[in-house]
Amino acid sequence: MAQSDFPYIIVGGGVAGAWAVTGIREFDRDGSILLLGKERFLPYDRPPLSKKLWFGQEKIEDIFVHNDLSYAQNGVELRLGVEVRGLDPLGKTISDSNGDTHGFEKLLIATGGVPRMLEIPGWDLPGICYYRYLDDYLRMRIDAVPGKSAVIVGGGFIGSELAAALNVNGVDVSMVFPEAYIAQRILPEDFGRAIMSHYVEKGVNVVENDIPTAFEIREGRFVTHTRTGRELRSDMLLVGAGITPNVDLASSAGIDTSNGIVVDEHLQASHPDVYAAGDNAFFPYTALAQRMRVEHWDNALSQGLCAGRNMAGAGQAYDHMPYFWSDLFEYGYEAVGDINSTLQTFPDWIEENRTGVIYYIKLGHVVGVMTCNIYGKMDAVREALSSGVQMTPQDLKSLFQEPRADRQAA
Repeated sequence: MAQSDFPYIIVGGGVAGAWAVTGIREFDRDGSILLLGKERFLPYDRPPLSKKLWFGQEKIEDIFVHNDLSYAQNGVELRLGVEVRGLDPLGKTISDSNGDTHGFEKLLIATGGVPRMLEIPGWDLPGICYYRYLDDYLRMRIDAVPGKSAVIVGGGFIGSELAAALNVNGVDVSMVFPEAYIAQRILPEDFGRAIMSHYVEKGVNVVENDIPTAFEIREGRFVTHTRTGRELRSDMLLVGAGITPNVDLASSAGIDTSNGIVVDEHLQASHPDVYAAGDNAFFPYTALAQRMRVEHWDNALSQGLCAGRNMAGAGQAYDHMPYFWSDLFEYGYEAVGDINSTLQTFPDWIEENRTGVIYYIKLGHVVGVMTCNIYGKMDAVREALSSGVQMTPQDLKSLFQEPRADRQAA
């Protein structure tokens, strides 16, 4: 068993971990960094896996956050394909799947989340893809050719994006999900149903208000059995049922966890030398005055950068309002703040259910904004919502008087 010591150790080879390197180097040019990632790839951006890669708008080599040379030049030792299995916060050491032990002064846990598995018969059949990783894309991309068929379980972000991507690539797609319409947790009903109708027009077989009860393989194809008695046969079976925050390393070491790893405004966990950032961080969302865990790329990037800075002594509070976006056929939306369909919503359409702005309202003031087919406005919205001044839709309307119809600067 080898022993090595580093001023900084980053556990997690995703966006948050990669940007933590940048944050550390802004304040400490010399302290050595160890970054361990369970995947075999350099840290990469995850959104293209269900978006641009499928449409030929990006190539694999475009999605990596930094290249090998950048890590080498920044004094980062990379250990990829390695899982961290133990953390001793008092002794300030971690142990990995190679049997090595590493000491640290500051540790970042940026392990993100793991796909939520379905607890039904056949959930673990060979070939079922719980879609999340670059390896998943590489495998599905080979199979996703015209004439093939796919069943996608889930009508949220991943499920709806994958359905559009596979359909555009000539795959016969069926979606099955328990909600009444696509992306029900975030979209108001009229808008969500309009998008769902568009999916049907595109040839997607949408099975709403239903859930799979069992999977099997019959004559070399998947069969998805549903609660209402359907049998959906397909060449591919993909599940996008959300993720579970990966907190095992922290919780087994006695670090506080709840809906993620509990951190303060500096992204510091209950042990002062341990930080968390990204999909597994349960943090105080300053502008919304509540604790949240946010599963979006912009949050992972911004938190990783902030955590890295603070590991190197910056003492910076995380007060960023992360935004997210999605592309569903001809619908492209961007959003920031509290985007929850259970809130009161106020749509301001230029073209109904196609182009415009949706305001999410709590206690009479706007707490979230979504734009549909209007781009480049999130910075201005973020500034307004985080100003501390309570806003109404009318107060924000002027931000959208010259709507952009492209995502050049989003």
